Amino acid sequence: MAKVTENQGLTERLQTALKQRGQRWTDQRQIIVDALAASDGHATGAELVERVRVDDPSTTPSTVYRTLDLLEDLGLARHHHGPDGRETYHLKETSEHGHLHCRGCGAEQELDAAAAAPILAAITGATGFTTDLDHLSLHGLCAACAAAQGA
Repeated sequence: MAKVTENQGLTERLQTALKQRGQRWTDQRQIIVDALAASDGHATGAELVERVRVDDPSTTPSTVYRTLDLLEDLGLARHHHGPDGRETYHLKETSEHGHLHCRGCGAEQELDAAAAAPILAAITGATGFTTDLDHLSLHGLCAACAAAQGA
């Protein structure tokens, strides 16, 4: 039930933003937003195209990607680049986080804002540059892979 309420709020914000831009709300946009909200984490554009086509087989990849770009432009979604360079998307309603990618086993985990704060503070202190956590992706070894290499 909470997910439906969150989705309704997102839909209402998107409809309002589109109206202000003189654009219209479409059933396809609703299906795309629903697919992204149901992803419970991160989904690539290709994964979203597949999910959306279950409900609407006529949806083209360009429609999905344009809608994802629109969601980002409106501040309602974010993306990051995985170790293979592909973009994965998630709704902005998720807590702000970075990403850790293990080059050993391929695992990915989120780096929450509290854990990332010292890293971001160090970057700002050394360079004056303020980093966006949602685009932060660090590559290395997870604890299990590091332990296995050390053995």
